[in-house]
Amino acid sequence: MTGMPLARQKHFMIHRAILFGLFGLGFAAAAMAQSPRAVLPSEKPLPLPRQGAGAELPRDKPPPLAPGERVARRAVSSGTGFVVATRRIMTNHHVIEGCAEVAARLPNGQEVPARVMASDATRDLALLSTEAEAGPILPFRSTGTYRRGEGVVTYGFPLAGLLSSGPTLTTGEVSALAGLADNQRHLQISAPVQPGNSGGPLLDMRGQVIGVVVSKLNAGQIARQTGDIPQNVNFAVKHTEALDFLREQDVQVTQGVASDRPRAADAVGEVAHPSTLFLRCLK
Repeated sequence: MTGMPLARQKHFMIHRAILFGLFGLGFAAAAMAQSPRAVLPSEKPLPLPRQGAGAELPRDKPPPLAPGERVARRAVSSGTGFVVATRRIMTNHHVIEGCAEVAARLPNGQEVPARVMASDATRDLALLSTEAEAGPILPFRSTGTYRRGEGVVTYGFPLAGLLSSGPTLTTGEVSALAGLADNQRHLQISAPVQPGNSGGPLLDMRGQVIGVVVSKLNAGQIARQTGDIPQNVNFAVKHTEALDFLREQDVQVTQGVASDRPRAADAVGEVAHPSTLFLRCLK
């Protein structure tokens, strides 16, 4: 290539590069033709072996709890109850509805289990029993008369965990002789009540039970409907309904004396205190 003209040298080098390139492609194609081709699996993989009997779903009930062993339950709601007879406590039906267990805390701080003996969803009343003495019996008013404007006292445990852990006393008056939508089973009262007061006693100024605190008006809902916020509109089941319910359960109640002199609100609270219990609903 020494005496070859420059143009012919370039032509010769390009021709040689093309030949080597074609040779290389042919060699690669031959190598691929000779190498074995990868084959994709045509069958599903075998299932994993079961790890003994543990891989099967259980078919039998779990073994019973050992003696003394119990399932941990948690308190989901609370309310109030009061002593109506020896080892008998009255509260609302909605306080104990759906509870797996009910616990009653006595005024001395002792907590005892309570068993639901009877419940009436229509009246929203329930009767509980305890093995321990729950406290002195609260007397019921002996007459079935109520007067608008007469003073009343509530005693109970509202908003447990937020307010005082002890009982709360509120005062007010009988506002109407019927409840919401003219419910003749209820009294309307102005004494403030909150969630947790449910099932507590409504007492007159002689310290006699004239009702069972049951509910309050939904102020938010009424405000949305009317544009005004109602105040102190609360309700209690009349004691005449409670007496009928207790007689149906063969409970002998104690009736107060009509001639007893009225007391101050703090004295009524002293009557209610040893007989009013904090109730916990556990699920």
